[in-house]
Amino acid sequence: MNLVENLEYNTERPQLIIPEYGRHFQKMVDYAVSLEDAGERNKIAKAIISVMGNLQPHLRDVPDFQHKLWDQLFIMSDFKLDVESPFPITSKEVLQKRPDPLPYPQNFPKYRFYGNNIKRMIDVAVQWEKGDMRSGLEYAIANHMKKCYLNWNKDTVDDKAIFNHLYELSDGRIDLAADGENLTDSGQFLKNRVAKNPRSSNKKNQRNNNRGKKRY
Repeated sequence: MNLVENLEYNTERPQLIIPEYGRHFQKMVDYAVSLEDAGERNKIAKAIISVMGNLQPHLRDVPDFQHKLWDQLFIMSDFKLDVESPFPITSKEVLQKRPDPLPYPQNFPKYRFYGNNIKRMIDVAVQWEKGDMRSGLEYAIANHMKKCYLNWNKDTVDDKAIFNHLYELSDGRIDLAADGENLTDSGQFLKNRVAKNPRSSNKKNQRNNNRGKKRY
């Protein structure tokens, strides 16, 4: 009868600070905080760190991971645990401080269907010395632009349009139209796209299988 009366319910227990370690770890930390003897507190704290490290044995000897365990120990004690830590103790204010917002790159390209990477590739290409390597890179960029254009437009496109866009994006420093280059045929890009799309091939096979079947 006494066991039933002394049952604890989670709704009546204090909220766990780090739930991943469970209730028993929290009780161990609370016990360490309640000790008055400094030597005993340090001994119990090291024992708790050892048990915490046993949960992930492949990381327990890594210095950075050890520092993380000590930080978690102080967090679970609500920074009330007074022990000697082998690492600098992170303050509560530093942990609760919100990180500075990261600046999000604001790019507004004129031809968004090419993507931002194309502009970065063009900026790199114009810095190279003129030669076979730069010519090959420029041709590869133009071909990729044509492929991106077909993914967006889903139709054929004239090479002159790609050359004009490349000339504009490079500020006039890449002019493949003057070199008389010819890009990969649009039909080849479209053919490869259909071949890589399993849905289209499945639909085609389904149509072939349905031929000759009677419908009622």
